[in-house]
Amino acid sequence: MPGFLQKIKYVILFLGDIVILYFSLWLTLLIRYQQAVTPERWRQHFLPFTIIFAVWLLIFYISGLYSLQIARNNLTFYTTLLKSLAWSAAIAITFFYIIKPGIAPKTNLFLELIILSLLLAAWRQLFNQLVKIKPWQNNILIIGLNKSTIDLTREINSQPQFGFKVSAIINTDRLATPDFKNPFQDVEIINPPRSFVGLVTIKKIKTIITSLNPYQNPELVNKLYECIPLKISFWELPTFVEKFTGKIPINSIGQVWFLENVKEDQKIIYEIGKRFFDILMSSVFLIASIPFLPLLYLSVKLNSQGPFLFMQQRTGKDGKKFMAVKIRTMYKNAEINGPQWAVKNDPRVTRSGRIMRKMRIDEIPQLINILRGEMSFVGPRPERPEFIEKLEKKIPFYKERLLVKPGLTGWAQINFPYGASEEDTMKKLQYDLYYIKNRSFLLDLSILLKTIKTVLSGGGQ
Repeated sequence: MPGFLQKIKYVILFLGDIVILYFSLWLTLLIRYQQAVTPERWRQHFLPFTIIFAVWLLIFYISGLYSLQIARNNLTFYTTLLKSLAWSAAIAITFFYIIKPGIAPKTNLFLELIILSLLLAAWRQLFNQLVKIKPWQNNILIIGLNKSTIDLTREINSQPQFGFKVSAIINTDRLATPDFKNPFQDVEIINPPRSFVGLVTIKKIKTIITSLNPYQNPELVNKLYECIPLKISFWELPTFVEKFTGKIPINSIGQVWFLENVKEDQKIIYEIGKRFFDILMSSVFLIASIPFLPLLYLSVKLNSQGPFLFMQQRTGKDGKKFMAVKIRTMYKNAEINGPQWAVKNDPRVTRSGRIMRKMRIDEIPQLINILRGEMSFVGPRPERPEFIEKLEKKIPFYKERLLVKPGLTGWAQINFPYGASEEDTMKKLQYDLYYIKNRSFLLDLSILLKTIKTVLSGGGQ
């Protein structure tokens, strides 16, 4: 089961980090004082370091160290780990020497950071190896050969740290003509067997994913039913993709999916709580931003002619239009030839605008839109009516993203941060639909925390 298997790994990873943190503290005290750690000395350091450890764990989460996607011993992983430790060290120094929680452990803190870095790197390297070993491996059989199953196979087999491996795909429609070339070296593409039991046993299959609708295929149901004694997990393709990737495969769902999964009557308490949070936090951040507005005003004016603020019509919940307010980051008359997609390194963006976009400073005035109830902190990206009218004709269910308020940040923005084409929009929509179905206080909190990483790393558009 994708969700259960991943949760076990997350728990092991999190508990392992906690053990490493406190063990590194104990080892620090042992080395520093060259004698057994007494209960009194441990109590003296326990509370202050527990506070800083909690902050460090939050930094690890924000940095992405609890994402299995980077659980590989490669440059991306070590770069992320190094940055996380650097931020942790900076915050620890600030905490102990500015806030001063009762102790000022100069040597102890220095030793703790060195020992923690070594132990954490060793532990994470070990974990990254363990998650890929065979006892964790879950062999998958996919029923149906099409673009969606081929794409899913590539995604699964390219990330062995999640514990899954597609062993075979059953070509139910016999689409593989004599000229068909298997795109995989380690995945067998076969025609439908008379019985699944033998195939499942030989290939040691633990999970079966079907892209066919079992309700419309009695013969398939009978064959799958024979496998029940083998204790196999059965998944329909959209459900597995949702659990494994955090997105909804548009090409594998229909209108019935929305009837079964988008249940707005169950979100009433959530929506009330979210609106209260939006009002409170937008008010706080608007007041806090006032002292910085003169500096931002000068920055915009010195770089180009035109107004400080920029207003543009966007489409909100249920298709209602509103005027989104932003700090202007483009040259005057940037769209004199009509609406255009924003592109990477857009030449229409000013020098100061490029910096503000990366740090998302230009979106500060949109707090007004949140306060007025036109937007929320978390939700799909607010899109322009001209683009929506065009995209809904080409992309299935595109307009369904308007079932909720647009947001400053969202599930699609943190998982697929840059999109400047119809193909990218299609991919981002899959994340938007996942958010619409699964939105909750915890998911919103997760998105907000991960957005901090995007802002600090300058990952905005």
